[in-house]
Amino acid sequence: MKIGILSDSHFKSDYTKEVIDLLKAKGSEYLIHAGDLCMEENLKHLEKSGLIYVSVFGNNDMSLIPLSNKYKIKQEPYFFKIKETTFKLMHLPYYMTGDCDVVISGHTHIFESEYNNGTLFINPGEVCAREKPKIECVLLEINDNEYIINYYSRNINEKEFVKKEIKYERK
Repeated sequence: MKIGILSDSHFKSDYTKEVIDLLKAKGSEYLIHAGDLCMEENLKHLEKSGLIYVSVFGNNDMSLIPLSNKYKIKQEPYFFKIKETTFKLMHLPYYMTGDCDVVISGHTHIFESEYNNGTLFINPGEVCAREKPKIECVLLEINDNEYIINYYSRNINEKEFVKKEIKYERK
């Protein structure tokens, strides 16, 4: 199972579309956005992807609250399940407890991954290239015995994404 993870699009809808297109091209079956979409256009990109998606409100998403019935955007922390894997999705990294298989957060604009006591923690970094001149996202592959994290980043002055792969044995 392959899941595209992105966060912190802010007002860069062109970057959001580019990242979604990349994740789809790499075989993503699902999309998860960890908040700070900031504008309806970014929600439309998730919707138009044709993939099953979910997102949460970030601290900059108050203007999107009236759209919560139109799009799959939830309050944090949002718990859900894909196949046999349990997830907790949030924007602010305040609920960082291992009470599910995968914990996804955003807000810091910094890519992080850690596997601790049976829980995978992921922050995909930022789509918007605000804190650094990089567009970032993650393709998470979940297999019976391992998690494979493909971290993609592209300098805004370059054309190609660079991939870094991290593997964790599932216990």
